[in-house]
Amino acid sequence: MARLDSLDRQLIDLYQRGLPVCERPFAAMAERLEASEDQVIRRLERLQSSGVLSRVGPVFDHARAGASLLAAVAAPEPARDAVAEAINRAPGVNHNYLREHDFNLWFVMTAPDEAVLEARLDALEAELEREILRLPMLEGFHIDLGFPIPWHELEAP
Repeated sequence: MARLDSLDRQLIDLYQRGLPVCERPFAAMAERLEASEDQVIRRLERLQSSGVLSRVGPVFDHARAGASLLAAVAAPEPARDAVAEAINRAPGVNHNYLREHDFNLWFVMTAPDEAVLEARLDALEAELEREILRLPMLEGFHIDLGFPIPWHELEAP
């Protein structure tokens, strides 16, 4: 497990929520942390590459900024990796994960509006030569994924 110092901990604690939305967010973070922009960027890259962080970026309600949809594809084992790679290359895909189901690759696709979203899904469906199960959101739920980090569990002895 990665050994975290004070700057690592502050980055994680302060920016699970409230990532600055500005032209240079890492510079704004650095100013608050009394560090350099380059230090913040290097730290975040290291934390992500070591698996401490899985993602660095804002989370927002896509319905307010365009259109989005949960979708799924059935990909048998021999084709699964190739299908997943094609999904990952598609514009607007921001999640893609494996599930235990006939429709085993699930992903979220976003677009500026419903027409572009449908066109992207249709194009991907044609490329994959597989049906895409479209699962529109019927009711939204806000899941707050921020939580305090138990630092003693992250430090190496």
